[in-house]
Amino acid sequence: MKTLWRYVRLYGYFLSFSFSKAFEFRFDFYMRIIMDLCYYAVAISFFRTVFLHTTIVGGWNESQMMVFVSGYLIVDAINMTVFANNLWFLPTIINNGELDYYLVRPVSSLFFLSLREFAANSFLNLICALGVLAWALHGYTPFPGFGKVILFLLMLLNGSIIFFCMNMMANTLVFWTHSSDGFGDLVWMMAKLAERPDGIFHGAIRFVITFILPFAIISSFPARIIIEQFNWGILLHMFAMSGAFLALLVGLWSLALKNYSSASS
Repeated sequence: MKTLWRYVRLYGYFLSFSFSKAFEFRFDFYMRIIMDLCYYAVAISFFRTVFLHTTIVGGWNESQMMVFVSGYLIVDAINMTVFANNLWFLPTIINNGELDYYLVRPVSSLFFLSLREFAANSFLNLICALGVLAWALHGYTPFPGFGKVILFLLMLLNGSIIFFCMNMMANTLVFWTHSSDGFGDLVWMMAKLAERPDGIFHGAIRFVITFILPFAIISSFPARIIIEQFNWGILLHMFAMSGAFLALLVGLWSLALKNYSSASS
């Protein structure tokens, strides 16, 4: 319990420092907010345009699709707020030997490097993404109930963890490749799969993006909790995937550290 409290306090310091730093560069702060809001507008407009020409996409109507869209916008906002800044700088830290300074700290290096940067500007956009969800639910009939909405949000958080693990593992490969970004760009490209309902995928592709590289479940499975009858299989599948990918990440990180050649070696 004492160790857990120490990590909670440390994350509190991360938050305090990140907000202070964000307000020192106000132009960048506001521009990032505007960029993310434009992304949200494009995402919503894309599907609303599609529904001008059809009534069903992947088995969902327009109001159901807006719930799904709000879901992946929330996942994107969580990723951009909590993880993205840390992942962008990780390959540089590894390649230039700066990782040494993190390894000597009396805390988990994986925790420190994954969470030390909190994007305050994206936190405001997370609030906007939650507003999109409120708007989508306002137009949804019948209202699914607050219990389902809370479960939906918890599953989106779980999807964010899965996405982080895949992204972090891709960046961890830089320990061996010594490239400038590991395979992070590949993960970002494949993340577009999470922006489409899983119902449009079939066959081998659906199997891969549901069980091996589970991009399809990140926001589609939470949406199914709202849209369809409650299904324990969907819930267990998501939590099993997040547990498996967290275990894989911890194992890969430990293996990578054994392969690391520090700046002093």
